[in-house]
Amino acid sequence: MNDMLSFMDGLNPEQQQAVMTTEGPLLVLSGAGTGKTRVLTTRIAYILAQQLALPWQILAVTFTNKAAREMGERLEKMVGEAALGVWLGTFHRIGVRILRKYGGLVGLQQNFAVLDSDDQERLLKNLMVQYGVDVKKFAPKTMLEIIERWKDRGLPPEAVTHAEDSEFCEGRALDFYKLYQNKLREMNAVDFGDLLLLPLELFKNNADVLAEYQNQFHYILVDEYQDTNVAQYMILRLLARGHNNICCVGDDDQSIYSWRGADVDNILNFGKVFPDAKVVRLERNYRSTAHILGAASALIANNQGRLGKTLHVADEEGDAGHLVVVQGYWNGAQEAEKVIEQVEDRLRQGVKLSDMAILVRAGFQTREFEDVLVKVGIPYKIIGGFKFYERQEIRDAVAYLRLVLNPNDDLAFVRIVNVPRRGIGEAVMRILQETAQTNHCSLFEAITKADLKPAPKKTLMGFSEQILRWQEHSKNLSPEDLCKEIMSESGYLMMWQLDKSAEAEGRVENIHELFNVLGSGEFESIEQFLEYASLLTENDEAAVGDQLIVMTLHASKGLEFDTVFLTGWEEGLFPHQKAIDEDGEAGLEEERRLAYVGLTRAKKLAFISYVSNRRVYGQWQNSLPSRFIDELPEEHIDKRGNNRMGYGAGFADVRMPWAHEKVQASTSVYSSKWKGHQVMHETFGKGVVLRESGDQIEVAFERGGIKKILARFLELI
Repeated sequence: MNDMLSFMDGLNPEQQQAVMTTEGPLLVLSGAGTGKTRVLTTRIAYILAQQLALPWQILAVTFTNKAAREMGERLEKMVGEAALGVWLGTFHRIGVRILRKYGGLVGLQQNFAVLDSDDQERLLKNLMVQYGVDVKKFAPKTMLEIIERWKDRGLPPEAVTHAEDSEFCEGRALDFYKLYQNKLREMNAVDFGDLLLLPLELFKNNADVLAEYQNQFHYILVDEYQDTNVAQYMILRLLARGHNNICCVGDDDQSIYSWRGADVDNILNFGKVFPDAKVVRLERNYRSTAHILGAASALIANNQGRLGKTLHVADEEGDAGHLVVVQGYWNGAQEAEKVIEQVEDRLRQGVKLSDMAILVRAGFQTREFEDVLVKVGIPYKIIGGFKFYERQEIRDAVAYLRLVLNPNDDLAFVRIVNVPRRGIGEAVMRILQETAQTNHCSLFEAITKADLKPAPKKTLMGFSEQILRWQEHSKNLSPEDLCKEIMSESGYLMMWQLDKSAEAEGRVENIHELFNVLGSGEFESIEQFLEYASLLTENDEAAVGDQLIVMTLHASKGLEFDTVFLTGWEEGLFPHQKAIDEDGEAGLEEERRLAYVGLTRAKKLAFISYVSNRRVYGQWQNSLPSRFIDELPEEHIDKRGNNRMGYGAGFADVRMPWAHEKVQASTSVYSSKWKGHQVMHETFGKGVVLRESGDQIEVAFERGGIKKILARFLELI
């Protein structure tokens, strides 16, 4: 390679092919850890070095500003100042650039504003209130999400058909889409969706403008093509028409954002859209060990909707590394304790905390890990979300508990007096604060003294009576039961249950997880819990330096770690039951892709764990290992467990003869002889069998009351 092309040194043959195949449509199937960013930037540098195009004749689109910055920095090192002339940026940034020039053709002045998500929601909420919608019942955030999905599909209001309409807000969503768009134009403003929708509209209705950009961009490069939505696909298709010099880099096995509007069919159908397309598969992985890649490749091979590739280590002669550990635990608390023990072990071996990650499927799972991390003093960081006790719904619930414990807690009062909404606005609060200041009393005490109008006075007196009633009940109720009563009677839990926004389900799960905390037996009183929660917050704020990473699987995409702990691999949780219920086989395949993404984050060690019992919505539920575990090949995994636990048949049959024997014993021993006998359960203790139905045994436990338990989780005593 001559000096001018020295930036290509070190590329493997497949990467070189992807770089040097410049003419016509090209799909680069780039598996996890195969060097796609290097391929993209080197391809741009190669086109410039070969003088196939000038910098501004190259369009390179990414999905994040971070990716765009990284590509820009690498490109500048390769080609110098020429990198600055390339049209490189996110889809939205490119959209802004086009609309600044031609926005007048779609009703915009050049100085249009781009609203952030808070402004968008506030604008839509004002419109909904103006037209008589109860925004407590129909959340503006949900309405905005519906509008965003329409824009993702390239649909302006006039293009939304009856089949694509929404029943939300009594079928008025489309009306509010029209009102919202009209208001944006009046304000000379756009939202993020418009940065795709309006350039698409511009190109469709102005052939001369489209031709200008088609002639300008001789080469188009697209990063993370599997994450494109319909609008992005249509823009790319229009721009590439003619020369068809479009190179899309992506991995169909890592398409995990359908809930954001991403359409995996864009990458799966690339060959149909461009019949003469060439496909280059990047399968040499420079990140993970052979065992990790073997497990991940076998897992994802179960998906039908994929183009197909098999990852393998770049150094075939190297060490295969450690087997992927699959470990079963009794419950979530034990899982958290044992995983953190493994973290400490890796720490002693010299692995930095920031080189380790705990990955969960659902946000509520982090709580048990956080509790253990705080107890053992390991600093940690939640990526892509708040720590459990920093989440809005948990802070609100804690504020209710604080106010019940101490009605004079003004900070707690201010936080929740109007949550859920009780019609206590700024004017009422101002009167309360002035009354409290004049009478040298708390805001709670000021309720009886303040000169208020009848409606807010009645509401506040009712609120005061509730607080005092809960305070009286706190003398006899357990912390868990008190919190449940408060969350129910205040309407707080119902507020989130009725909320249709994307995060509402997670908030409900977190509130129930708080119930689990209070019902764990660790706290004898609300006072004890509140002291714990306050100290936890103080400790968190003090944590600096190297920190363990805790995040959801979705947030982990694009990252890599020395050691990864993949937790909660249980049926119903992962794959998540909601994904299967709503999207069937497509939902299951996206869940499997999520598992594949999680596994391929690990460079050296991957630990998969699941539990036999998990407390969900305040009830203990028996759970089976995820079907994904059965799809992992025996030669790449090390299955471990406790012989007092139960496993699914698939788990028992592989490398665990003792587990198979346990299941066989269960089916023969658990017969009619069980009725009336004493049994032992690891969580609920001793109990007496009341009745049985197949493998379901109904037991009256000394602690925990009457429960239905699968036979294999019980022992005769």
